[in-house]
Amino acid sequence: MKVCGVELKGNDAIVCIMSLQNGLFDIPKIRVQKVSIGDAGDAEQMRKFQFTFAKLMADYHVDKVVIKARALKGKFAGGPVGFKLEAAIQLIEELEVEILSGSFVKSALQKSQIEIDFRDTGLRNYQETAFSAVFAYLLGQV
Repeated sequence: MKVCGVELKGNDAIVCIMSLQNGLFDIPKIRVQKVSIGDAGDAEQMRKFQFTFAKLMADYHVDKVVIKARALKGKFAGGPVGFKLEAAIQLIEELEVEILSGSFVKSALQKSQIEIDFRDTGLRNYQETAFSAVFAYLLGQV
C-alpha cells in the first residue's frame, strides 16, 4: 500500500509518500516535495493545482492520501487557502482521501513499537509533519 501524507501550510501542499509492504516501510524519492499555488482566488490556478496534485499521485501509484487536520478556529487555525487546497484534493475522483486528527497522529506515534529517526529518512525538515501523518496512518494498518 502506497500512501501520501499531506500537510497544508499557506499556499503549499507539502507531501511525503511512503509505502508499507511485507512489514517494511519505504520512502521513495519523488520529483517534488510540495505542490504550490500562487493565487487561490483564481479558478484556473485551482484547477492547475488539482491537476498537478492528481498527476503526482498517479505517477507514483498512490493508493490513499492522508491529510493532517488543522484547527477550524483558535490560535492555530488553518488559513482559508489551506481549506481550499484541502477541498481541491478531496474532490479528485481517483483518490481516496482521509483527514487525520492531530490527536490520532500523536497517539499512533506514542503507541508505536517502531522508532524511525526523522533525520535518517532523507526528507527535508519541512516535510516532518507530512511524514508523521503518513507514518501514523501506516502504523494503524499494521
